[in-house]
Amino acid sequence: MGLLKFLTGSREPRLMRLPSGSFTVDANCKIMTSTLPQNFPEGRMREIGQQVLASFRAAKQAQMPLTELIIHFAALKLLARELRGGAMIFLMPQSLNQPTKLSERV
Repeated sequence: MGLLKFLTGSREPRLMRLPSGSFTVDANCKIMTSTLPQNFPEGRMREIGQQVLASFRAAKQAQMPLTELIIHFAALKLLARELRGGAMIFLMPQSLNQPTKLSERV
């Protein structure tokens, strides 16, 4: 029985390639456009969009002018620009050979 499971493949999630592209969301986090690969989950785009929009709204409530948000992860850079209540979000994989801003100063 275990051999049959092995041969038919597992249903566990597989590793995905880091996304490269952009997408646009409106004020209600509806995805308007996307240049991300088709296999990138739409739910993940909505999650990212909701967090970005929440950040822009929180900055507006705090009366801090915020029109651009840049987040550097170890392997991914996220750049978001505010668009009249919505946002355009860019996802860019970081190259292992690419120096970071901090390491350039040292």
